[in-house]
Amino acid sequence: MPPMPAVEKPLLRGVLHQAAFAVSLVVGTLLVVGAEGGRHRLAAAVFAGSAAACFGASALYHRVTWTPHMRLWMRRVDHAGVYLLIAGSYTPVSLLVLRGAWRPVVLAVVWGGAVAAIVLKFVWVAAPKWLAVAIGIALGWVAVVALPQLATRLNPAAFVLLVVGGLLYTAGAVVYARRRPDPFPTVFGYHELFHALTIVAVACQYVAIAFYIVRAG
Repeated sequence: MPPMPAVEKPLLRGVLHQAAFAVSLVVGTLLVVGAEGGRHRLAAAVFAGSAAACFGASALYHRVTWTPHMRLWMRRVDHAGVYLLIAGSYTPVSLLVLRGAWRPVVLAVVWGGAVAAIVLKFVWVAAPKWLAVAIGIALGWVAVVALPQLATRLNPAAFVLLVVGGLLYTAGAVVYARRRPDPFPTVFGYHELFHALTIVAVACQYVAIAFYIVRAG
């Protein structure tokens, strides 16, 4: 695949995720420290680490001026961070909320799917955008199969926050795939909107996990 041509970025490209990375380090540490016991702390660390990795990779990719060759590699790392975040977000819910066979099944499907998607990104560089988006949305809604158990075991507020987070992720993926709405292309375009939706989605999940899951399981 030929190197990616240089393109002019909107003024705020990567700025939101750069700020989110810094915030995620602080609130992620608080989440791990405040978790109850070893299993809760492990689940909190996986979620916090995946969020920091996703935001950090995105900020690094978008804020640094890379050579065309390195930009190809950094785009793969950036996209890999998204799949890592999806799997990391599922870990506290699966490990601390689900019971019976659902726990290992959901964990295996989400982490297996995330690893497969990351490998695909590095192997098939020219994979169409719609495929990456479709895989991300599919992985993001794996929990639908265990919805009855989640609805009964989760605090109602946590359940609503997780659903809202999932809807925001999906909305962001659609914006990314369609490249619209593109409100202010030279400053805050469709990609910045996608980043903003991702941040709010992670915030919803963080509140649910911090106050209702890692301290309540």
